[in-house]
Amino acid sequence: MAMVLLATDSDEVAEETFAALVSSEITVSRVQRGEDVRGIALELNPDLVILDLQIGNMGGVATSLDLRHEISAGRLKPMKIMMLLDRDADLWIASEAQVDAKLVKPLNALQLRKKAEALL
Repeated sequence: MAMVLLATDSDEVAEETFAALVSSEITVSRVQRGEDVRGIALELNPDLVILDLQIGNMGGVATSLDLRHEISAGRLKPMKIMMLLDRDADLWIASEAQVDAKLVKPLNALQLRKKAEALL
């Protein structure tokens, strides 16, 4: 079973993500603060981390770079990272954040599921 960790402080984004991904083959856990992602990732060993660009106190870019640093240092196992963006203009930011996939909101359940499955 694949494990997905979602980091968003938006209940709407969380509900849409859970509805699109939760199945007999995929479990999804959520954190609401970017600073909590590293610790939970260490605990859960997710296959995929989905980061909302605008997470309170530590945004998606900083969180992604933190995960990549921890992975390169050998403190976290390799994992895929997807970023949920607010607008097309944020695509460059996502590439700088070293993410494996990006999706511009509003979320489309089918697109989200296909991107997630391709990474898993």
